[in-house]
Amino acid sequence: MKSERNPQAEQMGDESMARNLAHQAQAIWPQEQALFDRYRLSGALRILDLGCGTGEITRRLAERYPQASLLGIDILENNLARARRDSTAFGDRIAYAQGDAFALDIADASLDLVVCRHMSQAVPDFGLVLAEITRVLKPGGWLHLLSEDYGMLQFPALPREDGFDPDRFWNRDAIGFLASIGCDGRIGRHSPTLLQQAGYSGIAIDYVIVDTLRVARETFAGIIGAWRDGYTESLATAGGREVDVVRREFDHMIDAILTPPQYAVWHVPVVSGRKAA
Repeated sequence: MKSERNPQAEQMGDESMARNLAHQAQAIWPQEQALFDRYRLSGALRILDLGCGTGEITRRLAERYPQASLLGIDILENNLARARRDSTAFGDRIAYAQGDAFALDIADASLDLVVCRHMSQAVPDFGLVLAEITRVLKPGGWLHLLSEDYGMLQFPALPREDGFDPDRFWNRDAIGFLASIGCDGRIGRHSPTLLQQAGYSGIAIDYVIVDTLRVARETFAGIIGAWRDGYTESLATAGGREVDVVRREFDHMIDAILTPPQYAVWHVPVVSGRKAA
């Protein structure tokens, strides 16, 4: 994939991303997995996990669909090396390949299910990726799309001498950084529209709720901590701010998560739709 199609390659390749994917799977998958019931899929399926990262979810999909063949595609070879290492128990049912989400090396109308998680906010022009997903899905095949939205993170606005405002952090700093590299930090709320424009039917949006009541505080904090470790310098540079200030703001939010009875929540949009038959 050309660098302009992968503007977050540095962050996605950092070791913090592997930690982040593991924490996100722990927080999100227990609620998310039931959403697959609506697709009513079984048997010898062909499934693509696009942007599979370290294979955290590819393996869970293999367990859920025991007769399926799965392909995990990611742009970063170091992610795939870890995915292959951790997926040997599944034999040849799971294959991994380095690939370009904008130009998939997959035949037209050949897949029953495409799962794309935590990727739509990381690339520009996600509509072009959606066109490729649509091309490789069979008529009647399903897309399961987890699209992050950084306007849906909410933290307590506690009085602070430094004037830190968590809403401003996500809506100005995080979304602003993504906009500066051509990515959409609000892609979650925009995804149903994209699917409608692409001709999908049966479109639904559900919200996995990652909060301090449903998810272990340490797990939720681990997600924010991994973002801190991978993105602090980039957010500071994009916003013309001091690195230490951005890191301290991340730490404020981590402290809020870890300190009962304070409450924090991230609503994670999961959008699904069926390719026209």
